[in-house]
Amino acid sequence: MCYYIARGSIPHKRHTRHIVYGRLAYEEVFGTEGFSGTMSTIYYRNPPTAVERVEIGEVVEPTYVEQRALRMRHLRAGLIQPEGDPITGRKVLLGNSDVEISLCVPAQRMPTLYKNGQADECLYIQRGSGTLTTLFGRLAFEARDFVVIPKGTIYRLDSEMPGVRYLTMEFVNGSHVQPPKRYRQGGVGQFLENSPYCERDIRAPDGPFGTPDDARVNGEYEVCVKARGAMHRYTYTHDPMDIVGYDGVCWPYAFNAMDFAPIVGQVHLPPPVHQVFEGHNVVICAFCPRPLDFHPNAVRVPYAHSNIDSDAVMFYAEGNYTARRGIEECSITLHPLGIPHGPHPGTIEATTDQRSTDELAVMCDTFRPLYPTQYALGIEDPDYAYSWKVKRTGQLAHA
Repeated sequence: MCYYIARGSIPHKRHTRHIVYGRLAYEEVFGTEGFSGTMSTIYYRNPPTAVERVEIGEVVEPTYVEQRALRMRHLRAGLIQPEGDPITGRKVLLGNSDVEISLCVPAQRMPTLYKNGQADECLYIQRGSGTLTTLFGRLAFEARDFVVIPKGTIYRLDSEMPGVRYLTMEFVNGSHVQPPKRYRQGGVGQFLENSPYCERDIRAPDGPFGTPDDARVNGEYEVCVKARGAMHRYTYTHDPMDIVGYDGVCWPYAFNAMDFAPIVGQVHLPPPVHQVFEGHNVVICAFCPRPLDFHPNAVRVPYAHSNIDSDAVMFYAEGNYTARRGIEECSITLHPLGIPHGPHPGTIEATTDQRSTDELAVMCDTFRPLYPTQYALGIEDPDYAYSWKVKRTGQLAHA
């Protein structure tokens, strides 16, 4: 993240002895980019290095297919049925060497703790609510929240099962999910006055921290660690999230899409005005309810365009997306680089008198081609690429 917080009990100076409830707390620097990037300093009741058992588990690398295909795709992700837990239930649909995009409709609670040791995670909660319990404290989440979890964070996601559905974008190339640099002073500091969201919109985790020793129950705690394309199992005889406090700028947080203040103009503005996060070769945007363009002759749906350098993925979270027909709630579309796409026939005329939109969609643009998994092909609408064809009457050939 881009600003400093402190939680629980921490000493006045870093790297000095810290006594809590008569015992020495164990310090860990949780940092990125070889001590040159964002970091937090965490104080534990037990040594974070004291692992009891390590086991290498199953391979979890997705397999991508049709890597030479160039076609617009519509994935009917609303067909995905509840399965697995909030980790094992994730269905990877699209990805490349920078990002993996999955949808999860869990049916069971998480049986263990989890740590993604190879990627920052950005979750978009489309449906449901719950609590994300992390190494850094508890964070309540609800529908329309983006939840950002830094790589290396131990956590458990709890909610009513079934009932939650969320999209996950994992930044697998080692980059980090960040607010766009152009929103912040010097690219890293305070949010600027003209940014569409700011620190007040970001929700940080909180305690409790530092409970007395007899309030903790010892036993076996298993953490599933995803790293190097496999799931590893680490077992501890103490709670690995039992901390007394921390401070720094690297921690999980939530941001609700409805707190994004859309920028509007006389005529249609391009997707960068809707950008929420960025990473290396990946950007995330939110198309939120907003007034539409106010020039008297404005075309109030996006103009046709070719993303010559990027693939565009759109997740239709709710509402009526005015530029598309044949799209359902929870649909995912992929428009690949260099192929023009735009409003479906008839949508320009249908929105001439429209003054606002209630749509809510999340877009993920990448600067390397995205490939589908075999699972994605199983829920694909094979006719989507031809849905811009018109009959002689001017009506859609396929809706």
